Amino acid sequence: MEIHMPYTLLILLFFFIIITTIAFKCLISNKNKNQPWKLPLFGHIHHLLASPPHHALKTLAEKHGPIVHLQLGHVSTLLISSSHFAKEIMKTHDLSFANRPKLLTVELIAYNYTDIAFAPYGDYWRQMRKICVLELLSAKKVESFRSVREQVSWDLLDSITMQRSKAVNLTEMISIVMNTIICRVVVGRGCRDQEMLLKLINDAVHLSSGFDVADLFPSVKVLPLITGTRRKMMKIRKELDKIFDRIISDHQERRRVKCENENEDLLSVLLRLKYDGGLEFPLTFDNIKGVMLDVFAGGTDNPSAIVQWAMSELLRNPKEMKKAQAEVRQVLKGRQKIHESDVQGLEYLKLVIKETLRLHPPLPLLVPRECREECEIGGCRIPIKTKVIINAWKIARDPDYWIDPESFIPERFSESRISMMGTDFEYLPFGAGRRMCPGSLLGLANTELPLAMLLYHFNWELPDGAKPEDLDMSESFGASLKRKNDLLVVPIPYDSSTDH
Repeated sequence: MEIHMPYTLLILLFFFIIITTIAFKCLISNKNKNQPWKLPLFGHIHHLLASPPHHALKTLAEKHGPIVHLQLGHVSTLLISSSHFAKEIMKTHDLSFANRPKLLTVELIAYNYTDIAFAPYGDYWRQMRKICVLELLSAKKVESFRSVREQVSWDLLDSITMQRSKAVNLTEMISIVMNTIICRVVVGRGCRDQEMLLKLINDAVHLSSGFDVADLFPSVKVLPLITGTRRKMMKIRKELDKIFDRIISDHQERRRVKCENENEDLLSVLLRLKYDGGLEFPLTFDNIKGVMLDVFAGGTDNPSAIVQWAMSELLRNPKEMKKAQAEVRQVLKGRQKIHESDVQGLEYLKLVIKETLRLHPPLPLLVPRECREECEIGGCRIPIKTKVIINAWKIARDPDYWIDPESFIPERFSESRISMMGTDFEYLPFGAGRRMCPGSLLGLANTELPLAMLLYHFNWELPDGAKPEDLDMSESFGASLKRKNDLLVVPIPYDSSTDH
């Protein structure tokens, strides 16, 4: 080893000099051009390495404009960072950008694109979207799971009360609540291997961010083998299949002993549609697994993150915390058990959630789209297969649309008609257009009651006498916008009988 080390260092030095020289030439050649400088082979990937992608892309947009062409490895990418161009993509030319890009990680885990989120635009996707909107995630169906949300939220209250004013890990507790709710919504009470199932899905989502090396260099077929991506995803897929097969088998057995007046969970709905027939594309078990995967992936981490960020912002802003608690305690005065119907009139709570979604959208970069029909955006021709990234996080903090955009001000929505449902393109927590998230109603329903109960039943302090401004608000590195560090807080039980 000692004999060969100098030669190794010389070789590394040689390559370093070559790469540095090429990079310098590229920098000179890009000078004075209104575009980021790029490296041979790698393109603009290096711009994304120093910080979370939505932060890095915001920096690029501030320097180079609201529409920027990037070369991420071998993938031609259009970066959209303004309300105007987001509207162009998701409304004016929505049909032209209705496809999803092909990602190896998604292909391996999402049953060859037979889910809803990543299915190619076409007749199959339209059928599955219709099933989702009318059967799985309609307002009526979401309402039917009200008792599930109430019971799990009451269990959360009991768990916190038992801590007797000790510091609690609110991140962990809220995650358990959301995981339990979504498991009961999808498969009912008998969710086999719940902990392992959700861990596998979390691992799959982490690998499917779209910035995996194998997805950035799709023509280099050997990369997934070198990086281990294929092996990791196939292992996850195999384990998921085992768990899904057991769950489906249990449900098929329950179908034979059908109970009257029993509310159908989402898997029961899918099995009914499969066996009733009449669909243009008959459902296979892989189709069903793909849809289950989508609901689990979107329905656990995202609502959990919303509640955590809302509590974080309220802890950092005592005036807003006091106002939110005053409303909850006035409207719900004297109640020991809060029901979902009780929180419908909490207007300030809704403003808190809207402002939280502005500052901390569940997906800061919307699920990418792909151009399926050549069109013109911002005076430029966009070729077919161009990948489109929309930085919803940057748009929601743009001072051209928002006053004091970095501050937490729920009142900004009190006299505003801005909707979170994809009609106002300066505010896109769930996307817009044909590929808008179909689970927004379920996600919001799963956040309101737990947040209201936390505000009603407890006063909150940071541990060890920390001040509000000391609260760490760092974000994790990933596709979804989560706290980097767990939220540790001290709950002080509130006695509602003292209200006058």
